[in-house]
Amino acid sequence: MTIRMTIIGLGQIGASIGLALKDNPHQIVRIGNDADPHLEQKALKMGALDEVVHNLHTAVSDADIVVLAIPMDEVRDTLATIAPDLKPGAVVLDTSPLKTLVTRWAKDLLPEERYLVSFSPSLNPECLYPPALTSEGARADLFKGGVFVIASPPHTHGGALKLASDLAVLLGGKPYFADPYEADGLMAAVHGLPQLSAAALITAITRQPGWREARKLAGQTFVEATEPITHLDDHIHLGESILLNRENLMRLLDDYIAVLQEVREYLEAEDREHLADLLKEASRVRSQWWQERQKGDWETTPSTEIPTSGHYFARMFGLGRKTPKKG
Repeated sequence: MTIRMTIIGLGQIGASIGLALKDNPHQIVRIGNDADPHLEQKALKMGALDEVVHNLHTAVSDADIVVLAIPMDEVRDTLATIAPDLKPGAVVLDTSPLKTLVTRWAKDLLPEERYLVSFSPSLNPECLYPPALTSEGARADLFKGGVFVIASPPHTHGGALKLASDLAVLLGGKPYFADPYEADGLMAAVHGLPQLSAAALITAITRQPGWREARKLAGQTFVEATEPITHLDDHIHLGESILLNRENLMRLLDDYIAVLQEVREYLEAEDREHLADLLKEASRVRSQWWQERQKGDWETTPSTEIPTSGHYFARMFGLGRKTPKKG
């Protein structure tokens, strides 16, 4: 049986999912939808899609899987729009960085027997310095060696979770199952805090009287330190995803400010020894993490065998059917 997958949002993540599934034409039909018709045609031309359906209602009406690869501030409205059109058993995979709130929205908006699973990818380490998050940076191996954070509320249908796990493997990554609350805390640390730090850094520097001249000297260090601000998760309401995860971020900001204050005290006291120790340890930890990230061999990541042809996604076709009661 052929599976119909609709990918909503054809930037780097959405188009790359389509490209990674290109070699499975007999198992998966890839339908694409984006608010921007130019991106739809671009994804179709690069081979990331089998067809484009610009009408959102039509695009999801026959879909077995719907992938949301859209800005965080568009997720709730999109769920509300497509909910009446989803067929029983359909699984919605949301790639946005927030878990708890999106699963709550899905509980309120999706009809019975329609399932949402959070499905957020980390990228192939070779792709961690990509172009801006548009279809320009789409590639079939974008997820190779990375992990997919799979989070769902309690009592989520086991078939929906199995489907997400199998898809993670098919895309070249590994599944990492996490509680939604835990996942939000993790994403705040490695995603939200770097964005806020970059915003604060560039704001502090550009407000200095000497910025007019300093900007001519800004090089690799400045580019890399401020680059996270180019990866905001919102399209129109900038900062919305940060506000929605504010409790985790406020806690992390307190810790971050405390470390900055510690550094300031070392500078004020001309404490070379403690400053050097802090920098040395930070450099060591960063180097160790980068080596582990490149290998992608995490002890805590569950292993999943690559599904054999004809078996991956097989369980999803029973999702919309109620189990008959025995005698």
